[in-house]
Amino acid sequence: MTTQPPAGTDIATPPRLTSLAHGGGCGCKIAPGVLSELLRDVPLFPASTDLLVGRETSDDAAVYRLNDDQAIVATTDFFMPIVDDPFDFGRIAATNALSDLYAMGARPLFALAIVGMPINILPHDVIRAILHGGEQACADAGIVVAGGHSIDSVEPIYGLAAIGVVDPRHLKRNGDAQPGDVLVLGKPLGVGVYSSALKKGVLDDDGYRQMIDATTRLNSIGTRLATIPGVHAMTDVTGFGLLGHLLEVCRASHLAATIDSARLPLLPQTFDLLQRGCVTGASHRNWASYGADVRLDQTLPDDWQALLSDPQTSGGLLISCAPAAVDSVITAFHGAGFAQATVIGMLRAGTPTVDVR
Repeated sequence: MTTQPPAGTDIATPPRLTSLAHGGGCGCKIAPGVLSELLRDVPLFPASTDLLVGRETSDDAAVYRLNDDQAIVATTDFFMPIVDDPFDFGRIAATNALSDLYAMGARPLFALAIVGMPINILPHDVIRAILHGGEQACADAGIVVAGGHSIDSVEPIYGLAAIGVVDPRHLKRNGDAQPGDVLVLGKPLGVGVYSSALKKGVLDDDGYRQMIDATTRLNSIGTRLATIPGVHAMTDVTGFGLLGHLLEVCRASHLAATIDSARLPLLPQTFDLLQRGCVTGASHRNWASYGADVRLDQTLPDDWQALLSDPQTSGGLLISCAPAAVDSVITAFHGAGFAQATVIGMLRAGTPTVDVR
């Protein structure tokens, strides 16, 4: 069924992209607890031993070994608008999708576009700008959008199926972290808070620029980080928030984590916007899904719960590495323009839980 514009809508004056979506960016993800329930009875059939990474540990991409030196890495990621500028939306969505490849240590090869648009509501120039934004992000990554698939949908949706390659010896799974590892985060937190502020109309121009800079910065440094001795595991922090994706590492690696709240990098306006009520619904859903496995220091303000479960669209890489590798990891991050990359905690033997101090 084709969606018709609301009465009185002038298609020459398109509506705000974010007004057409019930959620935005990685905040659109199904909550981790709900997703786990949906997948609970879906059988895992025996797979080839060449399937190095499947869905068992909720890793960032699937990996299939071709030979001793090459494995194909495949992922898909798409969502509804997090911003109103169509070109920026396309760039953010494509950057976010490619991040899953980098989180495995892979080098992208090409991408396919995933496009769902309310074709009778959005002018073609707006849709074209979204596509161009995605193509620009891919060009920045050194690849092309080689094709794709499109549908006429009620809400605007854009993303990529992305294909990459990795040397299996440098593949980084989320389940290979080691006791005593140090945790390093590559980008500041707060994207979900900023996106909520944007929807409420309280995000200023500086805040918008900060948000765009964070969400369109490619995590291509992941390919380099994967080759550093002592880097054991990687993932990227997206829709389940820092706690959700760290818990995936803990569960897959059978470890516990401690986070030093004072060391967490944040977008500059994050706490001010939190105090103005800029919290996403996804933050609450995330916390409801995994809060029982998290212990927050009782002296932390209430805002920390929302911050730590805040969905990050195109968020930073989370690295688990030996203490001896920390300097090399931080130097690589800073050299690639990730100025706020820093140590945020450590892993230890124990039940998969997270303590935040």
